[in-house]
Formats: sequence, structure tokens, C-alpha cells
Amino acid sequence: MDYFLQSPHWADFQRALGRTVHEQSGPGWSFLAVEETNPAGKLLYAPYGPVAASLEAFDAALAALTELARACGAVFVRIEPVSAGFGASDAGAALRRRGLQPAPVNQQPELSWIVDLDRDFKDVLAEMKPVNRNLYRNIHKKGVTFRSSQDPAEVAVLLEFLHMTAARNGFKPQSDEYLSQVARSLMPAGAATLFLAELEGKPIAAALAYDSADTRTYAHAALDDTHRKLSAGIPLLVTLIADAQEKGLQHVDLWGVAPEGQPEHKWAGFTAFKKSFGGRAVAYPGTWDLPVKKLRYGAYELARKLRDTLRALRG
Repeated sequence: MDYFLQSPHWADFQRALGRTVHEQSGPGWSFLAVEETNPAGKLLYAPYGPVAASLEAFDAALAALTELARACGAVFVRIEPVSAGFGASDAGAALRRRGLQPAPVNQQPELSWIVDLDRDFKDVLAEMKPVNRNLYRNIHKKGVTFRSSQDPAEVAVLLEFLHMTAARNGFKPQSDEYLSQVARSLMPAGAATLFLAELEGKPIAAALAYDSADTRTYAHAALDDTHRKLSAGIPLLVTLIADAQEKGLQHVDLWGVAPEGQPEHKWAGFTAFKKSFGGRAVAYPGTWDLPVKKLRYGAYELARKLRDTLRALRG
């Protein structure tokens, strides 16, 4: 799979936000790393990276990241390796041998849900729950239509629905400015597409997807509360998946899901929704830190653990 967060389009978007982005590559490896800051100081963050074809290539990428970190004064490198010749189960030992340690939190999902498109679309549909297939085939009878857009101005529809969803469910979505910049940077380049469900010409649901070389990532979605009973978000996602296959993509990444057997997980509801479209789970090693300025990173870790302990004691 080709990971959008390691793509040139994502680099362009990060630069549009005013961030410093580094891109390097060598035999069998590449990375996109963004300069960020936290209480420790400057760090280099490679979301779902570096990309490496083998352990040897991964070591070369890690060496290049370390050299870059020293050159730009970063205290540590933060990585999320998803392809380096080791699986999620044995990655921990391999990463620790290389001086890495688990980050305090995973910045990107450690478990994702993938729908594969390398087959006839009727077989993709067959893996979905019957209600999903039926809605996709029959919702037009209720006057609902679907279209896609790469007009950045239309992201305002998604923003309005996200505000509704946030107010209803009590979560904090990405800021309007962030998603508007996503639209301005990625939609004209064909790297992001807005999918809309409409009732009598009026939008009732919206979903934003990012495309890399072989994968479409389902990134943001919301709907109009007043039309919830139509469940337009389900056939909208099926439409997004069908469109990805028509464009020759091999996978749709539905993004983070909760681990099995954790019904209280904050993503449990989203997980049930995503799994209803068929597909498979993909586990990643998670987020890891490589200290470069070891004394400073150690002081940061000690202060963080002390703070967390005090918070726990306070209840």
C-alpha cells in the first residue's frame, strides 16, 4: 500500500501550513518528515514513515533521519514504520534493538481497516452487510443522488455537517482553516475528492477522501442531522469505494478502528460502521521515538512521567 501521509501532495499541504518539510530517498527507502515542536524542543515527525522495502533499507532511512535531526537541531525523531520487513507483532523488539522506544501516544491509528479492490465490484459488495448493499442500490428511489467535487469552495458543506456532528457527539473536529487548506492544496491537484449525497439538489451528507498512488483514504465524513433516517452516509461511502475502483486504485483505507474485544473503546461505534463494508484489519507497530539529544530527551521523558503521575494522584 502507498501511504498518503508520505506522499508529495501531503508535503505540499504541510508546506502550505507554513511547516518545514524534509523529503529524502535512497535505495529501497524514502521519507517525508515534518519539523514540529513539543516540550522537549524540536522534533522530526515522519507520519506512517519511513517507507522501506527491507530491514536494510529501513536502517539506511533511520540513519538519514538521524543525520537530518542533528543537522536541524532536533531533540528526537518520531516515526511510524509501516513497511520495513517486520510485522506489527515482532516490530517492538526490532525497533528497541535500534535504540527506539514507544512514544507516549500513537499519533496515527495503530489498527486500520482496509477494503481491497482487486476483484469484481460485485464481490466487494458481497462482503458488505445486506443493509449497506440495499441502501446503495435503492436509495435513489427516495430522491437521493451522489456526486463528487474537486472544487475547494464546496468543502464548506462538509464543515457545516462536521459542526453538527461535533455538537451532537461532543468531539472536536479539525479546524475549519485546516480543512479549508486541505481543500485548497489537495483538491485542485486531484489528490483529494469531496463526495456529496444530495436530496432534491441539497447536500445531506459529505465525505472527503485522499488518494495516493494505489490507495484512497476515507478521511472526514459527516451528515445533516435533519436527514439522519435516510442513512445516506452508507451509500455515500459505497459510492466512494466504487469510484476508487473505477479510478484503478487497489485499496480503500477506512482509517482507524478499535481493537477486538474492546466495546468501550472510543472508536467502537465507528469501528462497527467501518466493518460493515467488508474488508480486513491491518496492524501497525505504532509511534516510536529515537532520541538524538539523549540527555534532553531523557529529561523530557522524566518530566512527562512525573506530570502523568501527579495527574493520576489527583484523580
